[in-house]
Amino acid sequence: MAEPLCNAAVKKCKETMPQTPIFSSMLGSSCSGQVQPDMGERCVDPVYQDGNLVSGSLEVLIERLVPTMDYYPDRTYIFTFLLSSRVFIHPHELLAKVGQICIKQKQQLETGTEAEKAKLKSFAAKIIQLLKEWTETFPYDFQDEKSMKELKEIAHRITQCDEENGTVKKIISQMTQNLLMALSARSQYQEIREKFRQPVTDKGTILKAKPQSTQKDILSICCDPLILAQQLTYIELERVSNIYPEDLMQIVSHMDSLDNHKCRGDVTKTYNLEAYDNWFNCLSMLVATEICRVVKKKQRTRMVEFFIDVARECFNIGNFNSMMAIISGMNLSPVARLKKTWSKVKTAKFDVLEHHMDPSSNFCNYRTALQGAAQRSQAANSNREKIVIPVFNLFIKDIYFLHKIHTNRLPNGQINFKKFWEISRQIHDFLTWKQVECPFEKDKKIQSYLLTAPIYSEEALFIASFESEGPENHMEKDSWKTLRTTLLNRA
Repeated sequence: MAEPLCNAAVKKCKETMPQTPIFSSMLGSSCSGQVQPDMGERCVDPVYQDGNLVSGSLEVLIERLVPTMDYYPDRTYIFTFLLSSRVFIHPHELLAKVGQICIKQKQQLETGTEAEKAKLKSFAAKIIQLLKEWTETFPYDFQDEKSMKELKEIAHRITQCDEENGTVKKIISQMTQNLLMALSARSQYQEIREKFRQPVTDKGTILKAKPQSTQKDILSICCDPLILAQQLTYIELERVSNIYPEDLMQIVSHMDSLDNHKCRGDVTKTYNLEAYDNWFNCLSMLVATEICRVVKKKQRTRMVEFFIDVARECFNIGNFNSMMAIISGMNLSPVARLKKTWSKVKTAKFDVLEHHMDPSSNFCNYRTALQGAAQRSQAANSNREKIVIPVFNLFIKDIYFLHKIHTNRLPNGQINFKKFWEISRQIHDFLTWKQVECPFEKDKKIQSYLLTAPIYSEEALFIASFESEGPENHMEKDSWKTLRTTLLNRA
């Protein structure tokens, strides 16, 4: 039996994923990124393209972030710069520079005339708006005392612009309160602890000696592929909601953490990414477990076809990550080698799914399907049609390669801001998709099974697979002999 197409897709995806220390559990080996030399901030005019700033010094980029009496930065620029700035400067250092610019502008407007006082209030309102967007979009930038200190200092100076009626003070107080609530909520989710799954390592004969009627399987919990796909989507959206833009930016900032000691990737922020990837792996192993532990070939065939239908429903919903995890589980060697079982499976649907996951041309088919789902989402009126959950490993890979292909700085020393426009666009799309409210009602019984049902270790999967269908060649016979010897030694 030739290697299934999607198995090759998964293999290629893993081989081309970013191999960074922050993804140790996700990716295995590690390597450090290529560090850009500090070329200094040369006096070169910033470059614009179609009205967008595509390169410039860090100082120029910061100045463009800070509002003036007659100017307020575009929200897209605010998001892109605040997201990418952490590659070059700590949030608290950036806040300090913003504060210095604010002081200079404030001093220029403090002439005492009524006209200047009105301008001062208008300027203060714009600074508050900037801080409000910053604290709402990147609350974790203010988790340390240095950042909070800088924020309070800026707030104090802006409050002086409107001491008469105290409106500014009230707005800042509310902003600070909302920030503290956001930080508190995030701290409660700081460590996603997957419910412990004890891999089953018992002998296959013992597992099969257990009466089939006493063993729960997914079909005894949920036999409707659509409902199971909906519950998987519920779990996906719940986990995705706890991934933040600065978490994703760690992929870039960690790689350059040695760049003149300016950028330091905070590895503690990657727990959400690793937990989400762990969910993908657990789902794949659960699918393989459910198939391999079935005793009778007819029932095993039914189980395979059931998961094919579930994967298809996930595709129809727009849940590509669960679809990929399910197909990955069915393409694990202990499942893929069950030729007698697969010969009874109606594989036409499976072939279509594997076509969508064809790794050739950089997963062109999948990307076409993803683009179609994104277009549907933009035009949708219901949350059901807005769902887009990309294959997370491929999404991470795209950000990583955007970073590796394009340098942070141009030969003239300017920051290559065009690169960060593209990275922020992809991250913004992801944030838009993650904000979709799940339209499906939670089924606690089904989700409890999906999240806590025991999964077999790789060794146990092979034992169950060989006992279902014996070894076909010398290599499999040697593997089976080694497994049995290992089990006897343990007894």
